[in-house]
Amino acid sequence: METLEIVSRLNRSDVDAATLDALRITIDRLCSEYPFMPSEQLLIEGRQWLRRVVELHSKSLTLAQHREVLAMSGWLALLVGCVEYDTGDRHAAESTRQAALSLATEADHAEVAGWAHEMRAWFALTTGDYRGVIAAARAGAEAAPHHGVAVQLAGQEAKAWARLGDRRQVEVALDKGRRLLEGMPHPENLDNHFVVDPAKFDFYSMDCYRLLGEDKLARTLAEEVLRTGTDFDGIERSPMRNAEARVTLGVTAARDGDLEQALLMGERALEGDRQSVPSLIMTSRELAAEMRHRYSSEPAAKDYVARLRALGQDKPGFLPQ
Repeated sequence: METLEIVSRLNRSDVDAATLDALRITIDRLCSEYPFMPSEQLLIEGRQWLRRVVELHSKSLTLAQHREVLAMSGWLALLVGCVEYDTGDRHAAESTRQAALSLATEADHAEVAGWAHEMRAWFALTTGDYRGVIAAARAGAEAAPHHGVAVQLAGQEAKAWARLGDRRQVEVALDKGRRLLEGMPHPENLDNHFVVDPAKFDFYSMDCYRLLGEDKLARTLAEEVLRTGTDFDGIERSPMRNAEARVTLGVTAARDGDLEQALLMGERALEGDRQSVPSLIMTSRELAAEMRHRYSSEPAAKDYVARLRALGQDKPGFLPQ
């Protein structure tokens, strides 16, 4: 259905199955446009549809429809919260995340609850609360042990252990995630942000091995992330993942003594129109640390660090030290 027809149906006293089907398709479309739709546009659309779906609670609904509407509200809240956090609005994102968790609890929807915990893990990771990441990941895994989000939660836990320097726990978490992923059916829509596929797990592994100093493996995984995140015509399907893959290539190049390649990858990572600013700054400051450690007297390296600081100037919690 076109948007106008869906909205017209929503305004009726009763809601039929066709309308709910159209809403499910619309929500899947929005979640699939997360990687590349401009943040401002996606935020506007997401909030508009969230208001429309929430208003359905005033309609005459069956018990099954009521739970379905709660779940759809939860998915939209998750999406809106992710975009809010991408743009650096941490307080709004946390409020929206809590709303999604509340909707999931009311609807008894394990998958939405799992993703609400995953968002908490992500927020904690980008602000340096690594023990908080582990706690959130384990809470989410308990809430949704048989859903794809459990794979992503294992990845987030591994990333936290990597930053704590515990290699053994990194491998335990990554192995758990791989085993979960292998036991799940291949997703129908890989573009949906709330779907975990092998390429996304390579992305988590890349982050961990970069932090552990396994440069060759991290570089190989980064190249694979870029390959799967780019269409045959050069259009990037996963620009945010690709940006962090380029940071990884920059870090490994810096460690190899190739300042020119490190700067090239670091600059390209900051160029994309669609960014998750907290995540990009978190990984980019690792490259900045390598620049300061190895090339402190190089003007180009100083310029890169300055640009990174400018990117996060309104988000003090994410600024590199």
